[in-house]
Amino acid sequence: MATVTPQMVKQLRDRTDQPMGLCKQALDLNAGDMDKAIDYLKSLNSKMQAKREGNETAEGRIGVAVDNAAKVGAIVEMRCESAPSAKSDQFIELVADLANHAVNTKAADVATLLTEKYGAGTVQDRIDDTVGKIREKMVLHKFQRLEGGVYGAYVHHDGTVGVIVECKGGAANDELLRDVAAHVAALNPPYANVADVPADIVEKEKALVKADMDADPKNAGKPANILEKIAEGKIRTKLSEVVLSEQQMANEMKYPKTTVGAALKKAGLEPVRFVRLKVGAVVL
Repeated sequence: MATVTPQMVKQLRDRTDQPMGLCKQALDLNAGDMDKAIDYLKSLNSKMQAKREGNETAEGRIGVAVDNAAKVGAIVEMRCESAPSAKSDQFIELVADLANHAVNTKAADVATLLTEKYGAGTVQDRIDDTVGKIREKMVLHKFQRLEGGVYGAYVHHDGTVGVIVECKGGAANDELLRDVAAHVAALNPPYANVADVPADIVEKEKALVKADMDADPKNAGKPANILEKIAEGKIRTKLSEVVLSEQQMANEMKYPKTTVGAALKKAGLEPVRFVRLKVGAVVL
């Protein structure tokens, strides 16, 4: 049996980021074999995740990844137990790794993605490695992969809100698409384009506008074509409250008097859809 030295314990500690006492235990139980000791620590990490299975994961971080050369983008929501852990370098790195993996995944759901190969193990093993370092329950809550468009992404500075925007058209304009994604993060519009708004909602808004105009004595005697233009303007204003393409860019200093649709059109792009995730948000 090999004698376990302090240098061996430190080497294992450097390779696994586990506590010194646990590293010594792993080496003692495995006769100083470094690889077997690492496998032992990995097994403990998996068990640790299982022990914490009932713990609540109310904190977390959103991760995004874009590969416009391959016309693919992905967004993930990773959960953990505490806010300090969500801000830790290890957790931030984990979320980034999972977002990059999701860009290339063929999985249709989280359960399948967790079983996919990642390095020498699986995606779940990658998560378990970080669990072993931070010692909290961690869950890949959801992910979405988009394909076939031009993509831009944004994550709020605290990691709690993230957006990926898909457009069609010419080449990606990274700065503009990031600004549009940041706009979505801030304003959270329900629809990307007017065509996405359900017909019954549009008709309801038109009826409300008509009723308001009919009740306004200032409109009496105005020509029908003028009234029609006024109505169109009012409806457009209503739609700007819920439709991304019709909204004024949130950064008005950078994009004065410019709608999102107009800014994208100038760059040869047109919004198609977007995904906005917020940690802990319930999707109805």
